[in-house]
Amino acid sequence: MSGFYFRKARVSFDCQTKPFTVLHSLAFITLNYGSKDCQPKKNNVSGPALFNAPSPRLGRSLFFITGDTSKETRSAEEKQPSEFTTLPQQRCSSSSNQVKLITRSARPFTSTLAQTLSSAALADPHVDADDYEYEQADPDALLRECEEVLRNRPPRLHRDFMMTRACSLQNASIRIMQWNILAQALGEGKDGFVRCPMEALNWSERKYLILEEILTYRPDVLCLQEVDHYFDTFQPVLASLGYQSSFCPKPCSPCLDVHNNNGPDGCALFFNRRRFQLLHTAHLRLSAMMLKTNQVAIVATLRCRLTGQIFSVAVTHLKARSGWEAFRSAQGAHLLQQLCDLTTQSHLEIDVENRTRDGEEGIPLVVCGDFNAEPSEEVYRRFMTSPLGLESAYKCLSEDGNTEPLYTSWKIRPSGESRSTLDYIWYSERAFQVDAVLRIPSEEQIGPDRLPSYHYPSDHLSLSLAPNEVHSYSITAQMVCYTKA
Repeated sequence: MSGFYFRKARVSFDCQTKPFTVLHSLAFITLNYGSKDCQPKKNNVSGPALFNAPSPRLGRSLFFITGDTSKETRSAEEKQPSEFTTLPQQRCSSSSNQVKLITRSARPFTSTLAQTLSSAALADPHVDADDYEYEQADPDALLRECEEVLRNRPPRLHRDFMMTRACSLQNASIRIMQWNILAQALGEGKDGFVRCPMEALNWSERKYLILEEILTYRPDVLCLQEVDHYFDTFQPVLASLGYQSSFCPKPCSPCLDVHNNNGPDGCALFFNRRRFQLLHTAHLRLSAMMLKTNQVAIVATLRCRLTGQIFSVAVTHLKARSGWEAFRSAQGAHLLQQLCDLTTQSHLEIDVENRTRDGEEGIPLVVCGDFNAEPSEEVYRRFMTSPLGLESAYKCLSEDGNTEPLYTSWKIRPSGESRSTLDYIWYSERAFQVDAVLRIPSEEQIGPDRLPSYHYPSDHLSLSLAPNEVHSYSITAQMVCYTKA
């Protein structure tokens, strides 16, 4: 039975054999206590909240095991019910066509994440099943709900598209969005945005701002960093909009140091299940200088159901802070090597007909991430000169086509004001081309208090790319750049 493994979890409850719902720091689940086969059940939710089950009383914190949970390991663990409890993954659904976001926040619990045991691909990553039957929501109705909740906030930043070449966006294009959405625990508890009122960071409204951005551009593939509300917000809501997803938490998330956190933050990758078939998913823990690090990546290989074409998408978040440039470079080198291995013909056993016309092995690649690195850093040069043949989509915004934007992050902290370019979408130049980009808002649009703010929910830019076929792949790329402080 698939599920999550917790060490020394202890739950207080009053029922004997009745079903009860547990909201822990990572997921919503339904269990039949006293039953050998704990099967997941759908929550028939009605009313204004996506989840309206009561919170349990926990005897102590839950410990999430992210190490090697192979079948052999699990079978051994299942023999020790006093040490391990298996919690099945829960399908989330709504009883109406309009999915409501959580209007009252469930009680959060502080948890401690165990160390990952291996620097290789993480075992048993959380990946939604392709055959889940979610009741579909109306995206237009959900967008109107977001606008209604946010009606008292200032208007959101207005951006228009800049065409990079004479073309028309086709139905075959693939829109890809990249965004560091700012972990809620970090925004409220650690990051210290001195010019941003705490009310602006309240999750009860900020989640609507985030979802409004996603619904406005409706990407086919969505890559997110600093996600600490995956199981209770993004996974169920986006699943109702037709997305299949995967989530990889950081081994030692800084969110866990914050009181009343919602669990660890990490990277999440969503894709339109009607548009793509998932062929392969890998969760990686990045290494640097022979050390296992706290940074992770997800690599998903997708087949387009319309054209049959195959490509890989990766999402990552490298080490932050100045003084760690060499460390980030080493992380980037490790990630590039993993991407080379994962996209080769021999690794994925893809037929020879899927090779590019120029005879190169491997499949096209898109890499999204918050690299925490300026273009002057070595990790940027590593990606530019990689044998994977990657190019940065941002450059389409510049007049010479060879310069990154002045900023993708703009914030004010106690240490001062910081404006920097940290976020990138890299793509295989031999296979993809960028046709249109959404302009980055100006300094006047952002405002003197920078970001996050009442009108923008995060401190990083959101980027979106929509590919069309070039060579054996056709990619019209739109890049959507959102401003963050």
